[in-house]
Amino acid sequence: MIPLERHPWNTGFTWPEHRGPFRAVTPEQAKAYDEQGFFVLEDAVDPTTIAALDAAIAPFDREVLDFLHTQPDGRFSIAGVDTVSIAIHVSARSTMLADFCAAPLFADLCHDLIGPDARLYWDQAVYKRAHSSEPVLWHQDNGYTYVEPQAYLTCWVALTDATPENGCVEVLPGIHRNGTVAHVDTPIGFQCCENPEGAVPVPVRAGSIVVFSSLTPHATGYNRTDEVRKAYILQYAPDGAVALQGDPARGAPTGRVTQDDPRRQFPVLVDSTPSPGSRLF
Repeated sequence: MIPLERHPWNTGFTWPEHRGPFRAVTPEQAKAYDEQGFFVLEDAVDPTTIAALDAAIAPFDREVLDFLHTQPDGRFSIAGVDTVSIAIHVSARSTMLADFCAAPLFADLCHDLIGPDARLYWDQAVYKRAHSSEPVLWHQDNGYTYVEPQAYLTCWVALTDATPENGCVEVLPGIHRNGTVAHVDTPIGFQCCENPEGAVPVPVRAGSIVVFSSLTPHATGYNRTDEVRKAYILQYAPDGAVALQGDPARGAPTGRVTQDDPRRQFPVLVDSTPSPGSRLF
């Protein structure tokens, strides 16, 4: 594995092994998650639902693009009209998207990979624009906002085919077992490494889901095609998870915020039972 410096707040991490019994994943997938930090659920979402997701997200993506057009050079942090548009917390504004996030498929993934009680932590639509001028840099999701427990779950739902040509996910296997690593802030997002050896591209068809840990370093390259590459990203954390506040370069955390905002961080699994709001799949 590539030696990466640990995040200053990561002082005693142990990766939680997953032994089952499982509802959604196979023993082989659980082993891949433990050893490599990711696996793929092929063709997990049907084409009709994919089309409905894209339609539900469309007005929020339009809002983001309209905002970006008001910014200098059409850029705001990692997002840009010529790079990637990111619409966050869209499930809080759409019953259809909220139902999708609470679907039994994701509740079962949470059961298998998080535990008996889990909440939606974050959701966002990430649309990589055609002929994008910037990649998404190598990072861990937990490198942006430091959450404890550090290991939560990311489900990268492909709404269009994702290929090396249009910016599919690439992952760096094995690093997740060390916990959160140090990141640097750049004009186009946080970065934990650059051009790492051993990176694995993960091309998937529309409707497939790349399942990976919040601790798995990943990136997406340029979209060199004429079409927008679309993904809907859902993240789930154990009930009671907290986000640490403060500047790690200046010392210990200065605050802890429980991730239980009822508007967008609703339960999807309670005592191993899917939330009553689960209606799809």
